[in-house]
Amino acid sequence: MNIGIVCYPTFGGSGVVATELGKALAQKGHKVHFMAYNLPFRLNAFNENVFYHEVSVNDYPLFEYQPYESALASKIVDVAMYEKLDVLHVHYAIPHASVAYLAQQILKSKKIFLPYITTLHGTDITLVGRDPSFEPVIRFSLNNSNAITSVSEDLKKETLSVFKIDNKIDVIPNFINLRDYNKKFNSCQKHIYAPNNEKIMVHVSNFRKVKRVEDVLKVFEKVRKQIPTKLILVGDGPERPAIEKLCRELNTCNDIISLGRINDPIEILSIADLFILPSETESFGLSALEAMAMKVPVISTNTGGLSEVNINGVTGFTSKVGDIDEMAANSLKLLRDEKLLTQFKNNAHKQAEKFDISIVLPLYEKLYDKVVKKEMA
Repeated sequence: MNIGIVCYPTFGGSGVVATELGKALAQKGHKVHFMAYNLPFRLNAFNENVFYHEVSVNDYPLFEYQPYESALASKIVDVAMYEKLDVLHVHYAIPHASVAYLAQQILKSKKIFLPYITTLHGTDITLVGRDPSFEPVIRFSLNNSNAITSVSEDLKKETLSVFKIDNKIDVIPNFINLRDYNKKFNSCQKHIYAPNNEKIMVHVSNFRKVKRVEDVLKVFEKVRKQIPTKLILVGDGPERPAIEKLCRELNTCNDIISLGRINDPIEILSIADLFILPSETESFGLSALEAMAMKVPVISTNTGGLSEVNINGVTGFTSKVGDIDEMAANSLKLLRDEKLLTQFKNNAHKQAEKFDISIVLPLYEKLYDKVVKKEMA
């Protein structure tokens, strides 16, 4: 099957999932064509059956904002015609779903029928999508999608509540490839970050307000007072200056290691004792799943789809948004009890097995086959 994939090429979860999905499909013999304004960052090596088509936007002085949507629609039409796409899969509703609809209509005028699937990842619905100026376009393009998928049950419910979608939404969760997480890493490097055998807490995000990285530092400060602990921060974003200011105020900077953006945090997760994700909202929590795949228990909020991934009292603990006291207490509960910590580590890995690509990929393949056959009927 020839599959087109449209995604943001950035470090966010939607781009990671779209890219890893495409690579897995290519390994099964499908031809996968990525379309984006930059090479998706996980496509950093040669992958057989994977093709990248750059969307270029010329700089016209007439426009204050360059017309990316029009350029993307034209690129989709071009790739669909000359690569003979069977199906288009767009990740993130804004603006990809509406662009997919426009491209579909252009292709129809050329007697070419290209079904499109829209995958909702979260902030396209829960944050950006709540802007009233987007509502009519999002609702229309979702209702005209040949299929819609959501990464969690919670996101599906929220989408139906906010947008009153008439179209069916299938829940297909995010995934990881467990083979990548079962590699042997050199545990000796833990001494680089924790030279005195301190415990290690890790946080990975894009440092936006919704991630509440300040809560990470506040929880860490409480834990550090009780147990020698180091905090490793992976990522970057608009909240980084505020985080640097807060660590100075809390006098914790000497025990915090900021590594910036890392394409693949698996090696860092391999030395972690706990992963912390106190987000205001998470449609799924892919970074938490990645930690669990490395046998790292998760301290998180109970918002959005996180509770579908991190099982409270089993793979970690979940708390209300902003409850830093409970998150700190739960962290200490695990870090003080090696037997309990080991039990949670094993539970985390067992939970992660449920989200392996071998289980999730066939769900997408079945959906592709369904929409293509329906379009041809």
